[in-house]
Amino acid sequence: MTSRQFKDAIYEQIARVGKALASAPRLELLDLLCQGPRTVEVLAQQLGQSIANTSHHLQILRRARLVEAHKDGTFVTYRLAVEQVGTCYVALRQLAETRLLEIEQFTRQLLESRAGLTCVDRETLIERIRRGEVTLLDVRPADEYRAGHLPGALSVPLRQLRDQLDRLPHDREIVAYCRGPYGVMALDAVAVLQDAGFPAARLDEGVLEWKMRGLAVVVGDER
Repeated sequence: MTSRQFKDAIYEQIARVGKALASAPRLELLDLLCQGPRTVEVLAQQLGQSIANTSHHLQILRRARLVEAHKDGTFVTYRLAVEQVGTCYVALRQLAETRLLEIEQFTRQLLESRAGLTCVDRETLIERIRRGEVTLLDVRPADEYRAGHLPGALSVPLRQLRDQLDRLPHDREIVAYCRGPYGVMALDAVAVLQDAGFPAARLDEGVLEWKMRGLAVVVGDER
């Protein structure tokens, strides 16, 4: 093998990963799998696509060795192949945020359409939790909470939030979080809480961002 052939072969293999990532649905699938393993059926529902289309995208990710699959009876569960896949996804997202003004514009438009919405940054949240001033609410589905959640967070999935408002204290602010900066469940949760008279804000980070900063994440049902 010549030096040129060696370089061509190496870059072609690296390009396999780039080609697998060059799809909006596949990036969203990776974002979902960063929260924990999922069956194809659940992923299709969360992605808003057919099971056939979702399976097609998952197979491309699998051929690039970015995800793994495990079959249990008639169900196939997918998960990230290694933690570095999640790190790669976040790095790609952050690069896009610094280079593409459209991302900031779309985000600003969404936030401006939610009157009265406030965000809490990580440092402020940690300090206020230590002082017992806030209730931290994880509004993702319960299986995602069990796969990993922020310390002290109470699990109240968005779909159950209206029915469980009585569980929440009225004497302190509630901070809701979901799957990260582009998760909309936390936005919807804040709207529900504010309509019910609760002081509420949103954390624009999720479990993945928390872990990447070296902060603790709790696995299981314990708060």
